[in-house]
Amino acid sequence: MAVTTCLTWMQEKHLKTYFGEEQFSLLYKASVHGFSKEKLLDRCSHQGSILTVVYNEYHILGAYMPGGYLGELDISITLFAFQETEISKCEIGPLNPCLLFSGNNINSEFIINLEKKAVVTSVTTMEKLGLPQCCMSFKECEVFRCEDLLDKRSMDGIIELKESLMSAIRTYKPYGGLVHQIQILLLGPIGAGKSSFFNAVKSVFRGHVTNQALVGSDITGVSEKVKDGKDGDPLPFILCDLPGLSEKEGRLCLDDILSVLKGHVADRYQFNSMNPVKPGHGDYICYPLLKDRIHCVAFVFSAYSVHCLSDEMVEKIKRIRKELIKCGMVQVVLLTHVDTLDLITKGDLIDIYKCVPVKLKVMDDAIFKHIFWGMSLLLYITVYKNKK
Repeated sequence: MAVTTCLTWMQEKHLKTYFGEEQFSLLYKASVHGFSKEKLLDRCSHQGSILTVVYNEYHILGAYMPGGYLGELDISITLFAFQETEISKCEIGPLNPCLLFSGNNINSEFIINLEKKAVVTSVTTMEKLGLPQCCMSFKECEVFRCEDLLDKRSMDGIIELKESLMSAIRTYKPYGGLVHQIQILLLGPIGAGKSSFFNAVKSVFRGHVTNQALVGSDITGVSEKVKDGKDGDPLPFILCDLPGLSEKEGRLCLDDILSVLKGHVADRYQFNSMNPVKPGHGDYICYPLLKDRIHCVAFVFSAYSVHCLSDEMVEKIKRIRKELIKCGMVQVVLLTHVDTLDLITKGDLIDIYKCVPVKLKVMDDAIFKHIFWGMSLLLYITVYKNKK
């Protein structure tokens, strides 16, 4: 039977974030391996950075040792106490980590007595950690090895997956060979991250970072071919940008969007909501070819602001979706700024689709429940900011 931790997902996530976003591997569990200092050290010595956690009825507390249990080596140790979502800490040492399990004249700040199932702290440590008393009983003790989330094996797997996906895109051929490139329309509110997504796609295939965002101002629509950095040939898709949607009509109205979808609007046309592109308009393309039409629409939304969309914006999106369904248009949702969600760590970015904060966002957000439920969801990580 697998040995599992007593930490909840949320508690483990907070600790990982607090101590540098490392992966926790459970090495020792007192109720399984025995409440014994010798058994703990036998299983956990020379394992690298170590996190020791003890569970009181009302508190979770412990110690983080960046060097682990290494015999005679003295190191600085971070003590912590976890109450709900708040973590308090203090530093002790340098001292030998093994002394945490046996009090003497060197260590009287924080002692874990496994045999007696008790934690004893000094008054100073008790106050810094916000504990109610100096001596507390506990019911469980666990020790974790802390590992780098993005070690060489993980990075090799990421690189292999990236190359596989890029190869699949390069060799993609639209169904039936009716067009050489599919046209993908990016549609979303102002500031949703359409341009940064485009820059990222372009950078990946060029092999270097580019900031040449789509030049879609507040009045123009732009189609941009993405070229392959390997040989300079265009890739089998074209990204198309329109002015950002807003609650007000602005310069883009529903009639204009429908005309764009059906290929009736030329590239870089300057939109004017007072004069939408419809039959009889001077710039209306009467007989567009299949290659001029939009073949897929990606609704682009920012993860940190999608829940703030106004009722007017939601209604506008609903109207657009109804028209897309009438046209039989393929639709997907592209969620940007995913890395800004609470409790996202760099380890989550390896397989962002399995990340609990993202799942909760999609399941709980009314926009996804009532408008986009059942549609394919694409997740885009813009910039990994402020992540250790």
